[in-house]
Parts: sequence; C-alpha cells; structure tokens
Amino acid sequence: MSKKIPQNILDALTRVDMPKGIKNHASDTTVEIDNCSLPVHQCSALVVGSGAAGLRAAVELKRESVDVLVLSTSLFGGTSACSGSDKQTLHTVGTSNNGDNYKHLAADIGSGGCMDHDTSYIEAVGSVGAFAGLQYMGLPLPQDRFGAVLRYQTDHDEVGRATSCGPRTSRLMVKVLFEEALRLGVSFLKDHTAIKILTDEKNKVCGAIVLEKDFSNNPYGLAIVQCNKLVLASGGPGELYRDSVYPKFCFGSLGMAIEAGIKVSNLTESQFGIGTRRTEFPWNLSGTYVQVIPYIYSVDSEGKEYNFLADHYRTTRELACNVFRKGYQWPFHASRMLDFKSSVVDLAIFIESKKGRTVLMDFNRNPVSVSGDSEFSLEDLDDDVRSYLENNDALQELPIDRLIKMNPLAIELYKMHGHDITTTPLPFNVSNQHMNGGVDVDIWARSSLEGCYAIGEVSGTHGVTRPGGAALNAGQVFGVRCAKHIASTKPTKATGRICPKSTELIQNTLLEIKNAFENKHPLDTKDISEEIQGRMSDKAGFICHADEVEDALESARTLNQKINSEGVSISKNKIAHYFQWQQTALTSEAVLTTLNHYIKSGGGSRGARAICSSKGTVIPSSNKNHLEEYRFIEEKESQRKFKNVLEFNGTDFSISEIPLRDMEDPSTIFFEKNWGNYLVEDIYKDNFTH
Repeated sequence: MSKKIPQNILDALTRVDMPKGIKNHASDTTVEIDNCSLPVHQCSALVVGSGAAGLRAAVELKRESVDVLVLSTSLFGGTSACSGSDKQTLHTVGTSNNGDNYKHLAADIGSGGCMDHDTSYIEAVGSVGAFAGLQYMGLPLPQDRFGAVLRYQTDHDEVGRATSCGPRTSRLMVKVLFEEALRLGVSFLKDHTAIKILTDEKNKVCGAIVLEKDFSNNPYGLAIVQCNKLVLASGGPGELYRDSVYPKFCFGSLGMAIEAGIKVSNLTESQFGIGTRRTEFPWNLSGTYVQVIPYIYSVDSEGKEYNFLADHYRTTRELACNVFRKGYQWPFHASRMLDFKSSVVDLAIFIESKKGRTVLMDFNRNPVSVSGDSEFSLEDLDDDVRSYLENNDALQELPIDRLIKMNPLAIELYKMHGHDITTTPLPFNVSNQHMNGGVDVDIWARSSLEGCYAIGEVSGTHGVTRPGGAALNAGQVFGVRCAKHIASTKPTKATGRICPKSTELIQNTLLEIKNAFENKHPLDTKDISEEIQGRMSDKAGFICHADEVEDALESARTLNQKINSEGVSISKNKIAHYFQWQQTALTSEAVLTTLNHYIKSGGGSRGARAICSSKGTVIPSSNKNHLEEYRFIEEKESQRKFKNVLEFNGTDFSISEIPLRDMEDPSTIFFEKNWGNYLVEDIYKDNFTH
C-alpha cells in the first residue's frame, strides 16, 4: 500500500467485530421418546452451518419467504470466520480492468479437470450476482476512483481476477451476511450440532438429530429439527489431518452425509500449501507474505541454521523467484516439482520437516545465496517478479519493509495473535487447507438424497485446481441457487408427528449414548484423533507413496471396526465429539478407499498430491539432492474426464467412475425461446440422476 494507513483502519479490517445479541430459536413443541422429553424445532428449510455459504443460502431463502432456520455449532467459529491468508481472495468475474468472457472463466475454473462443465459455467455466470450482492450488503471491496474493483493475480489464475478486503475477507463476508440475516429476521439455533440426518419412509429428508450444549432440557442434550429441505453448509472435514490450517474442531458434515448414504465425489482432491502451524495460529502464507521474498531456512534441535532451499535450486535468482511465486502458486502441484518450479519449495520443506527440523520465515533477512552464486539482489530477478515489485512500489531493501509497503494488514494479523513478524521469524510447514471433493450435487446443489442440498466446501464441486478464491465464489453462487430451487418447490413448515423411521433412528441414537456412558473400556477420542490425523498426514498427504496407501486403508478399516465393536469414550459436555470422531474415522476410510481405487486405476500426480512410486516416470528437480525417493507417476489426461463417486451402504463402500456432465453451447440459448421456461419455472425441473 503506497499510503500509510491509519491504525484504526488496519484494526477494523483485522479485528473484525461480529454481531451481538443473537437470540436462539425457541422449540415449537416436544416429543416423548423412551422416557426422554426432547425439544422439537420446526421449519421449512434447515441450513446446517453459519459460514459464508450457509448464511448466503439463509438470506436468499428468507428473501423468497421460506421459513428458514440456521443451525450452528459455534457462531463465528468456523473456517469462513477464522481462516484466510495475507489478503484473502474473493474470485471475481473481471480480468484486471478488461472485463471477461464467461466461457473463458468457466474453462479456467474447471481447467484442472474432475469438475462438471455445467458447474464451472454456473460459477462463472453466477459470480456477477454473488459479487454484487455482497457489495450491496456492505462488503468493503476496494475500488479505484472510477468505481472499478481492484484486482490481482492468484493461484491457478493467469489473468488477474482476484480481489480482497484484506486477510479477513471471508470473516467480513460472514459479518455482512449475518447483519443482513438479522435484518430479515432469519432464525438461528446456535450452540447446536447436527449428528444424524432424518429421512421418512420414502427416503426423503424430514429433519435432523442435533445436540445442544445446554443439558437443562434433557439428560443428553438431544433435540430434533423437523424440516422439508436440508442444506449442508458446514465446511470441510477440518480434523482429518495433523498438519492443517483449519481452525480446531471444524469437523464439518461430510462424515454425517457419508454415513447417511449420500453420494460423494472427488474425495482424492484436496489442497496443500505453506502455512503457520495448527499448534500456534493456523494461517495460509500465500500472497505478499512470500512475494516480499523473505529468507526461508530451518534450524535443528541444537539451533543450527540450514539454508536448505539452496540445496534444491541452482541459482540465488531461481530460489528467490520461486519463493515469490508461492504467492500466486500457493497450492502444491506435482508438475511444479519439475524444472525447478515453485512446488520444489513445498517438497524441500517436507524433507526438512522429516529430519526433525523447524522451518522458519524471516522477514528481516533477504534470501541467503546459493553456494558459489551471487548474493540476492532486487536487480537480479525474473521479469515477472521484478515488475510486480516495481508496480507496487516495493523495492525496499528488506522483506519486512516491502511487506509494510504492500500489505501492512498481513503484519497486523499476526500481531493480533501474539506474533510480531517485524522482529521474530515465523515457524511454518506444509499443511492441508481445503477439501476439493465432497457431496456430489447437480446444478441446483441437490444431493442424491431427496430434499438435501450441499453448498460450500462440503460440496464436491471444486475440481482439482480451482483458482484461489473460487471456493468462496462457489459457496455464494450455490447459496443463491439452492435457495431459488428450494423456493420453487414451495416448501411448507414441517409439522406433525415424527415418522416411524425417524423415531427408530432417534431411539437408536439415545440407546447408543446411554450405552456409551456405561461402556467401561471404550476407545479414547484422543487416541482416535491422533491415529486418524497421523495416518492421513503421513500416508495420504501431498507426498503420498503409492505402495503405502492400501495398508493405510486397511488400518482405517480396522479402526472403524474397533470403534463399532468397542465403542468410543464419551463425556457429558462433549457428546458431539463422540459422533464427530466416529464420522471423521468414516470419512478417513472413505478418502483412503477412493485414493486406493484411484491409484490402482492408474491415477497419477496432480494438485492434491504426488503419487510417488518406483514405477514413476519423473523425479523432482534438485540442485544437490538426489530425490529418487520422490519419483512420481505423472497425471494422465484421461483421469481428468470423470469423477470418482463413492457411496456407503452402512457396511461397505462402492465406487463408480462417472463421466463429467457436459452442457449445451450457451450460444444456442436465445431470449424469446427460453424466457417462457423461466416464467413457468421449468428451469428448475432438470431431470438429474446420480
């Protein structure tokens, strides 16, 4: 930033205060089941999750006069409110200052493959309305004096469609959406966690079993929500990995969906990248954090420093420029481990971490030179790097001064969490950041379970290499679309008795909780979490050895068998964790089942991970190190053209390879011919089968 920004403005964009005084929805009635009186909440549509995607759906449903209830485990405690990066990206339709072509944008959104073509086009055309709606609600998106939104380049985006309100962009989105929801009178059920999906005899959604933190209503905190439509919007499975930048206890609802038999797709696909460690303050280190080219080094247990990147890059210039490129090439991609590109940085950090060393980023030192090469110099950089720093007036001598110039908010964020990067190096590693797979949905966000929708990160719409910020855009676009589709069905408020099928599940859930309290020798949730997270990080992380996956899958199956036979420890104030860790264990097995299938089908390395094998055709680039151990199988183009769709029947998983959905050429859609379809709402009547 060329201007010095007053502290009160920096504070407002980092220390974002959220709405207060949100009242909890009062139960509509009660039901007696097995001598327990359970509160019952009734609505037309239940939204599970109070992040940016869920709130957008709730706001749009309320505008359509649908009786909507938002259920939240922790208001302002999820990934939307608590996660981000240096200037968290909101992906927009515009390219720099030149407008855009929807077909081009759709092609870029889905360029990594495994993304339905109609979905990528929908996200492209819907981005304008989603973006404008957020502006209307008060999101402070930066503009120039002509009214054009300021934009920059981000990962998997070569034309500059990204914009940002700073590191707390998604938190600011939550703030303005919450304020709009309160203005419209949306009802909230806070401090409640959904644990089971209820269906009727026709296998349609009819509600959810939830747990409340307040146990004054009944001994187990159990409550029921009756609804005719259910929207899953609770984010990704944040507890799957040990090395993670998810906030703690963000379990999401993917495991609940899998358990309910809902089809899921693309579970092999995640994003990994550099970020500060979960044990301290988890945060992505993309954008200007690395574009100012700090010194990255490691230290061993005795405090000895290692300029380890110099062992992997050939020249100081090459090293510095690839540190810079991690700014907009933040996610790991196997192909960037070749030809001395930017993902060599990720691999080098992984290798250092395996040695037991701590990797740090020092903003008070420039990169140390590669042995035998010249010292770092701002005059000796690749053209794209030099021009970026020049254009942003960031040619100061030290990285910290360049960061102060370009993005003082990035400094304020860490200062707010007790770490002053102006004086102290920042420890970090490579972590899991985003699940690109999830619930398989159609163009209106409908899942395979009638009446159930999925939006945001829990939805499997993100493909392999979504551009930075496209996930925020997807949640907004499909939040609007699912609300429109739900409204078109004219849902009524769910009332009346709970059906026998649902009653049986409620009874079984009550019995399970009672038995868990009486279990004398259960598995401990701490042991379960350490086993799941260790296995996923070590065997299914961004470096993945093909011959280890099947054994990891067998171990995951064994764990689930032990959970089913021995039970899980439970405590009165953490009954939700009892179900969440069970569902996380199931999710882990589902991911490993899909990954094992993908590898055995000849799947190669791409955005989520490098599939390392002695049968691999390429070895990552390195200056001094021989990296035969990391020889990997290259991606096959054919693997991009379908989705691996997985379904759980209560006992076993089945996998199908489903070709990507295509769509008609938009140039064949004409006003007069298609207006009538809109007027009579035929646009909502797609015949979609999973």
